[in-house]
Amino acid sequence: MCAAGPAAEVGRLVTLAQGDGWTVQVIATPSALNFIDAPALGKQTGRPVRSRYRSPGEPKSPRADAIIVAPATYNTINKFAQGIADTYALGLLSEAPGLGVPVVVLPFVNSALASRAPFRRSVEQLRAEGVRVFLGPGEFEPHPPASGADRIDAYPWHLALKGISGS
Repeated sequence: MCAAGPAAEVGRLVTLAQGDGWTVQVIATPSALNFIDAPALGKQTGRPVRSRYRSPGEPKSPRADAIIVAPATYNTINKFAQGIADTYALGLLSEAPGLGVPVVVLPFVNSALASRAPFRRSVEQLRAEGVRVFLGPGEFEPHPPASGADRIDAYPWHLALKGISGS
């Protein structure tokens, strides 16, 4: 998960995923830690929220069967498409397509950012690699600039899970 308004509500996605039988591990970008209650999410999932590479001697997290990036920011989507792995979350994402791990991206961006050529190219690149990006009519539709706070409650968490489960 990334540092975007809906991040504070990521527990909703955790609840949906657990209801479908998934074991959940929350991985947050460093900036996202300011948006969430990491201890509460750790209690909800039974696993600590991770945001950094492990130190020698710390246990490894199990390899994911699937990855949901939600909410996904402009910055993370662009870095993911370019293969930039400057955080633990991006390191996992960079490797996932090459390992055959399904990845779903549910953006939270405004229309000014979504209209930029670098962002459009990044979405196209990710889709070409088999990453499911929920962006467009009937999926996530970018909001006008400075209106994101008004869209948090309507963020479509269920789409991300739909993209993984195929239903």
